Amino acid sequence: MIKTKQDYIQSLKRQKLNVYYNGEHVEDITTHPGFIPHINAAAKTYELALMPEHEDLLTATSHLTGKKINRFTHIHQSVDDLIKKVQLLRLISHETGSCFQRCVGFDAMNALYMTTYEIDEAHGTSYFQRFTEYLKMIQAENLIVAGGMTDPKGDRSKRPHEQDDPDVFTRVVEKRKDGIVIRGAKAHQTGAVNSHEIIIMPTQNMEKDDEAYAVAAAIPLNTKGITLIFGRQTNEERKFEKGIDAGNTEFGVVGGEALVVFEDVFIPWERVFMCGEIEFTGLLVERFATLHRQNYGGCKGGVSDIIIGATALAAQYQGTLNASHIKDKLIEMIHLVETVYSSSLACSAMGSKTKSGAYYPDPLLANCAKHNITRNIYEISRLAHDIAGGIMATLPFDKDLRSEKIGKYVNKYMAGIKGVSAEARMKVLRLIENMTGGTCLIESMHGAGSPQSQRVMYQRLANLPQKMQLAKNLAKIDK
Repeated sequence: MIKTKQDYIQSLKRQKLNVYYNGEHVEDITTHPGFIPHINAAAKTYELALMPEHEDLLTATSHLTGKKINRFTHIHQSVDDLIKKVQLLRLISHETGSCFQRCVGFDAMNALYMTTYEIDEAHGTSYFQRFTEYLKMIQAENLIVAGGMTDPKGDRSKRPHEQDDPDVFTRVVEKRKDGIVIRGAKAHQTGAVNSHEIIIMPTQNMEKDDEAYAVAAAIPLNTKGITLIFGRQTNEERKFEKGIDAGNTEFGVVGGEALVVFEDVFIPWERVFMCGEIEFTGLLVERFATLHRQNYGGCKGGVSDIIIGATALAAQYQGTLNASHIKDKLIEMIHLVETVYSSSLACSAMGSKTKSGAYYPDPLLANCAKHNITRNIYEISRLAHDIAGGIMATLPFDKDLRSEKIGKYVNKYMAGIKGVSAEARMKVLRLIENMTGGTCLIESMHGAGSPQSQRVMYQRLANLPQKMQLAKNLAKIDK
């Protein structure tokens, strides 16, 4: 069982995944600068669970075994569990200032738990039993599971079975007596390079003739035929520098996303949880999306707390913190953060019990939480840039600060108010740059679904006819 950060790192060493970084194969991700920050961030989910003061949020009691487990392997058993999930995400974000990567798999497991129960109810299959046995193993070993939903999709005007290249949606290419063989890929997979397993799910609602694409299964990431291609991030090269310029040196930017390729990968039946049941694909996608959108006020709220703190420090260091317009902008940033956090808490508090016994957030409010993020994070970042000033975009290099010849100039002219060194000022400005740059903002926009996907859910869930009837009732309109 993985308990400590060192246990986790050793488990990654043993895996020997087929990983590529910038065109080159990586033998050991635990010693490679491109992956170390992401490993550090994920390791926090183990480290904090060992601290008594965080035990209530980081751990839970398994309803399957009665044993104490890491909350990231738990199935929500109450509204309180849903609320604790959001609180947990904000807490860990305070520690990392970055994505800690276990949420997607967490949400995939909860969505599958609910949905396999109902597939079995309708078809007499044994997916739920298979999944609960799998879940017991994940809980006992405390493994990190990546959630694989997003397919490359190819020509988005066509259904999966209509594609010129059928592999742009992950599909079953062969059914055997002992299992299935899949081919395809999952794109932008958060934390995949430092996870142990991946759960694949359909990427959208499947229809007639899409049966081969209606597949959900769990696969160890070191399985033969899997290749992971790490995605380039904003300021990626700065991970190789250990100075100020990296910004968040220890934990990096976002979650270390990868393209995960499946080239004729075999999966035994005991790890298959959906295979051809197209009528349940939409439900599984919606449940996963709701559970994942629930998160964003927690994790992005926590990250934004750090952005606000760093922005206030930048203002203090340059002597503008007490200016009325600076105070007003910081207050606005706080308002935006607490708005997104309250949305995540609201959808959790209004959660309900599913047939499986697992609890599920209110889907309309969860979509509202994520949609608020797609807007508010950009405004929070804009205000941070406004307050920090243009110097954030034109700072000298860290090596300039350390230079024997020109370091004296950087130290002299980049210093802040009396008592604040150039180094301190540069550190906080680089942190803001790191946390409000390209990759972070794009992930906030498109992670857990693009803004349009939330608006589609508004149309489906908001019950406009009911609202029209309420107006008729009040206006005394009979027809």
